[in-house]
Parts: sequence; structure tokens; C-alpha cells
Amino acid sequence: MVLERDSEALGAPRAAAGMLGGGLRPAAVGDFVRRSGARVVHAHNVWPWFGWRALAAAREAGARVVLHLHNYRLVCAVGTCFTRGEDCTRCHGRNTLPGVRLNCRDSRAEAVVYGASLALWQRRLASAVDAFVVPSAFALGRLEELGAPLGGRARVIPSVQRSFAASSTAGTGSFALAAGRLTPEKGFADAVAACNAAGVPLVVAGDGPQLEELRAVGGDVRFLGRVSGSELARLRSQAALAIVPSRYEEILPLAALEAMAAGLPVVAARSGGLAETVPLEGLYAPGDVVGAAERVRTLYGDAAAGERALAVARDRFSPPVVASQLRDLYDAH
Repeated sequence: MVLERDSEALGAPRAAAGMLGGGLRPAAVGDFVRRSGARVVHAHNVWPWFGWRALAAAREAGARVVLHLHNYRLVCAVGTCFTRGEDCTRCHGRNTLPGVRLNCRDSRAEAVVYGASLALWQRRLASAVDAFVVPSAFALGRLEELGAPLGGRARVIPSVQRSFAASSTAGTGSFALAAGRLTPEKGFADAVAACNAAGVPLVVAGDGPQLEELRAVGGDVRFLGRVSGSELARLRSQAALAIVPSRYEEILPLAALEAMAAGLPVVAARSGGLAETVPLEGLYAPGDVVGAAERVRTLYGDAAAGERALAVARDRFSPPVVASQLRDLYDAH
């Protein structure tokens, strides 16, 4: 059963109230647990709607709580540990003052709200959790280094993929594909430059603040804006390669997992969880456009590389594999 809230519908004042107050309407979560008889509450992205109070209410109602950490927001206000164009680990534990000082949220009010709420409720949130799930070993190590209060309760379980190609069709593809939010830490400028250097057409699916800047670069690049999940799947079926050019230490981006499950060879920055997931033949040093271009030339349309990526995806991210790991976690708590 799913209990879901849309944070975008809150508006800034209510979102701030949720952050600083430790959540909105926590009793609703406890009531849901009692009505449904849920044994485990597996929570995702709890800010600003749910917060620690909702998790505490779930436990009080008799459920065990698992918190899935999809980013570094337990410590970092922006969740990426990336600011001013570079990796950033200045905030540590409950000391979020560096993020406020640097205005990492690009809004002084938001920076203060996030910094204060993380400092106020970080430990209370952790105390309401029985186990944490983190998608990559790198991300777990970084969270521990940042002083996140995990208390030895975290387990690495990758994100599940529910759809797999029958076989790679990269050999008949006609472009490289990059998908995601167009922000500096995602490295799309590197993807554009690398594909231009390799002489390979690029399709970019996604929107964000860098869109016009990237358009101005020129080259054989099509920008489609934000597309639906079905349209993205269609694009992957027509692509010869996927590129995931992250500049920051990614936890484990779905763009890479979905491309591998679609049977595409993947060229990716050797950053964070990407380095432990994408086959070695597709990795290059973050920010190394020359290295990325060389990987694009080598793997473009390589169906054998696509099959290798697909095999890794089936072996590590299929529903039976991930479900087994989650079942073990649930049964342990």
C-alpha cells in the first residue's frame, strides 16, 4: 500500500513549516499504519511533508521503519554535496552552517530553513528509523564520512528495474542519449562537448536551468525538454548509446540503470555509485571531455557492449534480486 504526498503542491510557507516543524500531519501516517496493519513502513523522500514526526508515529502504531536515502540530504541541504561547481563536503553532522553561509539553495531563506531543520531534527529522524537503505556502497561511505547518524543500521540495496530489453538494439541506433535535469552537477555540458568531438548526434531529454546555455553551444544536438516515461523508453529503443556525464559524486542515478536495462552501452563519469555499477569499458574521469569522446566513439552502436550492460542490470537490479534483499531487511526488523 502507498501513502504519497506531493511536496510541490505545498508552497514555500507550508514547506518551510514542514521542515522546521519536523513534518506535517504526522498522525495521518500512524492512522494509516493502524488501518492497513502494515508491519513495515518503507519511507522515501520524507522532507518536507512527513519528517521525523511521521516516522515516529508509524513506530508508535506498531510498524518498523525503513528510510531509503536517495541522496545526501540527511546532512546536505541540496542533497548532492556539490556547490559552486565542485564537490563539497563542508557540512558535517549537525553543522550545517557552511551551507547557509554559501547559500547553497540559491535562496537565503531556503538555506536558513534547510540548515536549521537538518541541524534540529537530524538525530531525532535517525532515532525514529530501524534501518536505512542506501543505493550504493560509495554513498554509504560518504554519508558515514559526513557524520550522518546511521548507527550501523544501513544496508546497500540498489534501485530495482522492472523493465528489461529482450536484447540490445544499439547496433541499429542513430544517436547518443542523455537524460536528466539540466544542472551543472549533472555534467550535460560535457556530454554535448564529447559528442560534438566524437562526431555523434546527441539527443537530450530533460529540462532545467542550463537549457539555454547548452543550446548555445551548438552542434548536432536535439533538446526535447522533459518527456514522459513512455517517450523516454521509446528514445532508448532508438539510441545507439547512453551517456551519464555527472560532475558530482552520484549516489546511483536511474539514468544509468534504466539505460543498462534497455541494453544500451553506457558511457559514464567514474563518479560515486556510477563507478561500481557501469561496466569499466564505459567509464571516464569526471570532466574529462577527451576521455568521454573516446569512450563514445568506441561504444557507439556496439550491441555486444549493450548486451554486457544488460546482463549486469538483470543480475543486479531485477525485481527478484532486489526483492530478496529487501525481504531479508524487513525480516531482520
